[in-house]
Amino acid sequence: MSADFWVFVLIGFLAQLVDGALGMAFGLLSTTSLLAFGVLPATASAMTHIAEIATTAASGTSHIYHRNINWRLVLRLAPAGMIGGALGAYGASRIEGKMLEPYVSAYLALVGFYILFKAFRPLWLREVKDWVVPFVGFGGGALDAAGGGGWGPIVTTSLIGRGHEPKRVIGSTCLTEFVVTLTISVTFILTLGWSELGSAIGLILGGILAAPAGALVVKHLPVRPLMIAVALVIIVTSAIRIF
Repeated sequence: MSADFWVFVLIGFLAQLVDGALGMAFGLLSTTSLLAFGVLPATASAMTHIAEIATTAASGTSHIYHRNINWRLVLRLAPAGMIGGALGAYGASRIEGKMLEPYVSAYLALVGFYILFKAFRPLWLREVKDWVVPFVGFGGGALDAAGGGGWGPIVTTSLIGRGHEPKRVIGSTCLTEFVVTLTISVTFILTLGWSELGSAIGLILGGILAAPAGALVVKHLPVRPLMIAVALVIIVTSAIRIF
């Protein structure tokens, strides 16, 4: 196996370790790391989403078992997220990689600042506005596909911020993320081909190895400093690529 394969395993391991503690950031950290190693934006996003199929399936199944799902929310969120994800993936695969990279890096930096904002000032609950759910899903899916991550920080925090019950939002968005991720992955495979995406196996292996350690991270590390650290890693690495 090549040295690159083990680098991808390490990236998947560390990203899943953080994701297990925060409930998000696997996609953001994986994509940011892959871009830093010279992987083109569309390929980095595709590899990340293929790796996420297994993790989101496990997460969604767990939330169904624990009855954390608002099925009405899922039915309103999923179709819009799938459409947005497919369009975002198709657009990313058709744009020249080097041309897209500064915009993807800028997007990731903005999400990093958003996570940093959340760490210091949690969103206040407001009145629920159901009409916005499909728009949040569409935007979250499109940006997640084009930028290689961001579904959790964008969709979950937006819906909680609008007054939906946090436990149900987390469960519903985790379940919805599986079908959105699957749609994005299929779109990338059809447009880019599987030969460019085989290294996603390294991310999957790393994520599987790290999954059991997630509970230990939650138990022993405070969440806020970890969120700050993740946000700073994303911001700094994205800024380096921009400038």
